[in-house]
Amino acid sequence: MVIPLFDDDTGLLILAGMGDTVVDCFEVSASEPFLSQVSHCLTDTSTRGVAMVPKVALDVLSCEVMRVLQLTDSCIVPISYQVPRKHSGQEFHEDLYPDTVGTTPAMSAEEWWKGGNKQVEKVSLHPDKQPKQKAPPAKQMAAKKELASGGSKEDPARGCSTSSSPLSTPSSSAVPSRSPSSTSGLSSGFLHSPSPSQSAKAIQSMMGPTSKFRHIQGAVMHRDTHITNLRGLNLTTPGECDGFCVNRQRVAVPLAISGGQIGIFERSQPGRLPETALSTIQNSVNVVDLSWDPFDTHRLAVAGDDAKIRVWQVPEGGLKETLTEPEVILQGHTEKIYSIKFHPLASGLLVSSSYDLTVRLWNLESREQVKLLTGHQDQVFGMAWSPDGKLLATVCKDGKVRIYDPRKSTAPVQEGPGPEGQRGARAVWVCEGKYLLVSGFDSRSERVLYLYSAESLSSGAIASTSIDISPSTLIPFYDPDTSVVILTAKGDTRVHIYEMFPEDPYFIECSSFNSPEPHKGLAFLPKSECNVRDVEIAVGLLLTKTTIEPVAFRVPRVKKEFFQDDVYTDTAVCWEPALTASAWLSGSNGQHKKISLKPKDMTPVSEAPKEAPVRKYLPSSVYLEEKTDEQKKDELLSAMVAKLGNMDDPLPQESFEGVDEEEWDD
Repeated sequence: MVIPLFDDDTGLLILAGMGDTVVDCFEVSASEPFLSQVSHCLTDTSTRGVAMVPKVALDVLSCEVMRVLQLTDSCIVPISYQVPRKHSGQEFHEDLYPDTVGTTPAMSAEEWWKGGNKQVEKVSLHPDKQPKQKAPPAKQMAAKKELASGGSKEDPARGCSTSSSPLSTPSSSAVPSRSPSSTSGLSSGFLHSPSPSQSAKAIQSMMGPTSKFRHIQGAVMHRDTHITNLRGLNLTTPGECDGFCVNRQRVAVPLAISGGQIGIFERSQPGRLPETALSTIQNSVNVVDLSWDPFDTHRLAVAGDDAKIRVWQVPEGGLKETLTEPEVILQGHTEKIYSIKFHPLASGLLVSSSYDLTVRLWNLESREQVKLLTGHQDQVFGMAWSPDGKLLATVCKDGKVRIYDPRKSTAPVQEGPGPEGQRGARAVWVCEGKYLLVSGFDSRSERVLYLYSAESLSSGAIASTSIDISPSTLIPFYDPDTSVVILTAKGDTRVHIYEMFPEDPYFIECSSFNSPEPHKGLAFLPKSECNVRDVEIAVGLLLTKTTIEPVAFRVPRVKKEFFQDDVYTDTAVCWEPALTASAWLSGSNGQHKKISLKPKDMTPVSEAPKEAPVRKYLPSSVYLEEKTDEQKKDELLSAMVAKLGNMDDPLPQESFEGVDEEEWDD
């Protein structure tokens, strides 16, 4: 959709398309060519709306004939149109500014209803003819001040967010101009506010929360940390599988070798893999999903297409020979398994979903099935444990999102409408477990993020945001410390990043990360693996066709020598169990202890000494100081002498050495 804006005084027509990054300006005339283009302005971000500023707000002394405000996803950008004139800024050019429609109504609604046709009186834009505003009485000013401060002596900033506002007023470089008659930026007479800080706070409260992670940067770490020459990668793992899995010590990758073999690679031994055969885990059947035990870096659970779950124990130091005998085999499902998930708090507790439309809980301590959950009518796309470990959420191909309380009922305690698309979906709990985030597809096969209230699934999604169109399901990773969710899919090259909020707007998009080639998976490490000195908030491993590459997601900060305590809250020790499987099954609950990531030799940025402001310019007295003609003459002569050099200095050729008499030829 194209939005037209027309100015009767100048005959200028503005055309801006919704979602476009171009704003065109045309001049409309009564004779041929009727429409001629004046400027072609390219903007930094897509247009969500445009509006024209009233004529009385223009900077007429700068020959500004029109100003348009462009609404984007995160800010309002002014685009100014000026006519270049020789004495711009000094004189009022009457030929540019005919009398314009004023702001005083010509008649009342009742008069118009009775047939009145009066016209609004036109006014001049000449600065000398503008009505002067009367100063309000002192009592009225005092009352306004008291009202602005809330009727008390408290700090006016109290209760306001201290984060920067998303509503910015960019400089002239913010909107690139493609024509001499089109410039951008705010003139001095645009906003008449008593205080810039008060205006910023008012705008901030109007626009809502902002994200400190908006400019997050993803970067692949140095090649010395890569595992290369990976061969025989299995590229046909089911959509419910993440493709591979990692923990703090090692990586497990399914290989396209007969017998369902799995490669185990130590993170402490990066480099090029040998050309010879590797020691592997021989699962004996095709791998459909695999997961490391979060509390035991040596235990790997593998689901096979024979409806069995095999639990393997990797020896200390990694594989030195091929493993053929699992530690435990769990049987109970009657058809192929979709996916498996370990419990986030209880040790030795595993959940699995299967083509037999059941979800089963397994106790690895007793090596038996302990719960069987029912209610699904079709394929289970994904499962997710709540942060407190009490509830289990599932998203299903039958178009439903369900929440189970496995210890109380085998049937879902809540059920609501899920994504309409049937290509696949994933779920993760966000915002301290108050909401459920589901990545799926809509009816047009567009990838969409849906946000549900964990207390009322039946009400449907309370918010959603469209991502793009692609056949692969987005796999979400959520960092509870920062409320940042990172999403990508197998076969994608782009990693999407959002900050989640428990209130409107719920989603704030941050900078994305792009890999040079399609990746096969992205798995994340515990928060303790982040380098806080580089302000890393997440570290993952990127699986490509032949390599495993660490990727760090960093927040750009100026004072990196300080610990960024506004970014790093105390983090949960998620690599240690809070309770046993038996205790959880008997009704006990627990929570992870928390630790600070601050190194002992770093000072929190909140305690950093405040630097005194540095004067960038000389005081005005230096420029205003009057100099006599004699002083100016002396300064000029001194500058000329310094340029020409000292007359008493020897010439360069005087230092050259001559030729001895004996060297001359006769």
